[in-house]
Amino acid sequence: MRFLTFPATLALVFCLASPGTQAQGVAAFPRQPLTLVVPFPAGGPTDAMARVLTQKLSERLEQPVVIDNRGGAGGGIAAELVARAPADGHTLFFGTTGTMSINPSLYKKLRYDPVKDFAPVSLMATTMNVLVVNPEVPAKNLADLVQLAKSKPGEFAYGSAGNGSSNHLSGELFKSIAGVQISHVPYRGSSPALVDLLGGRIAMMFDTIAVQTQNIAAGKVRALAVTGPRRSPLLPDVPTAQEAGLKGFDVTIWFGVLAPAGTPAPIIERLNREIVTVMATDEMRKRMQADGAEAKTTTPAEFAALIKQDTAKWAPVVKASGATLD
Repeated sequence: MRFLTFPATLALVFCLASPGTQAQGVAAFPRQPLTLVVPFPAGGPTDAMARVLTQKLSERLEQPVVIDNRGGAGGGIAAELVARAPADGHTLFFGTTGTMSINPSLYKKLRYDPVKDFAPVSLMATTMNVLVVNPEVPAKNLADLVQLAKSKPGEFAYGSAGNGSSNHLSGELFKSIAGVQISHVPYRGSSPALVDLLGGRIAMMFDTIAVQTQNIAAGKVRALAVTGPRRSPLLPDVPTAQEAGLKGFDVTIWFGVLAPAGTPAPIIERLNREIVTVMATDEMRKRMQADGAEAKTTTPAEFAALIKQDTAKWAPVVKASGATLD
């Protein structure tokens, strides 16, 4: 009779034990507090969106879900951190349209791969911008603005939160589809841009709906269109850009959760199931609506497809804008 040597016997034992051990580890998930890495500083809109989710997700998982704000490099520092983290589901990334679909075109040397380095879990919510103009601009609707801009090429300027921001690229997409020449003025955030808009130093800007609702109601700015595929419940009388004549114009900003690539499928499925459950509640839907957003979840495969779709969509817009942050 021939006997196995000790190393071979040990290897066989590990092979036989491995599936059960792995299954036990997955079944025990989560076995410790989770960290959701947010790619922007505390207090901003992305951070606020993440905190709404973690509070309820902690209850579902029966483990704390802790926010770790890692701003810098347009979200690249946070993304790289999660991409290099253990693939056990305990370190997650709060991804956005910018970090996952715009940065690949904006940065020549991106230190993470949005597709290869991550396992999408689920979308959480979407939001949109609103195009507002200073009341002194003689445009009562989007068609008026397009006609006005065409009659005076280069005379109108729009502000943004900075190169590569969603409101910057909203403006670039507007220029491309409408066929107008307007100047871009980048600011260090939306707040100083809004100050100049109210002061008449710039004519227009694309901004988040939640920020602009009070200004619109007070007549400080005039809303011409929202950038999403449907009207906003906060601005039901404001048409979408497509309704107003800009066919193909859609700027939907999304937020979602991703894990490091290689995270076991059962863990991804568990996280997806809990996020979908949390976001389906009336409480979360109402909270999102109050912030000008819409609760929206997906399967992991649907989220992966959206990332690729938006990457292809924004690449030519970024190229045409000439924006780069390297």
